[in-house]
Amino acid sequence: MTADLRLRPVRDDDLPEFYRNQLDPEAIRMAAFTPDDPADRQAFADHWQRVRTDPAMVSRTVTVDGQVVGYVLAFPVGERTEVSYWIDRRQWGRGYATRALGALLAELPQRPLHARAAKDNLGSLAVLRKCGFVIRGEDHAYAAGRGHDVQEYVLELPA
Repeated sequence: MTADLRLRPVRDDDLPEFYRNQLDPEAIRMAAFTPDDPADRQAFADHWQRVRTDPAMVSRTVTVDGQVVGYVLAFPVGERTEVSYWIDRRQWGRGYATRALGALLAELPQRPLHARAAKDNLGSLAVLRKCGFVIRGEDHAYAAGRGHDVQEYVLELPA
């Protein structure tokens, strides 16, 4: 039996779960590119206020069998649109990130879309590849989740 995965608009009552997830040390290390201080509640609140009120951003809560397991986002970076996601680490390995990203991609008419992932984040790279993204380049940037520069892949979902 397949779990009932759905996307819906982000609600106020989703935010405590998002905050809890962003405090998970292993998830922080894997994601790498996180807030400078994941425990800063005001920065968290400010971030989600911007995400939820900016009409250029698409944010969806991911639920499985009615329970919040994470979120998916699409947001502008210069002239490009990038996607991102965060799934509760306790739910990793069940295909939820792939299904959630696929559902978000079905909502977004624009192509190409872009994404970034730390080179050693094999799970995220697998999700992106399963959803049709291909590696187009490499970059590096400071990753607060690791406290140093991290090598990353730049990926594209072509038109």
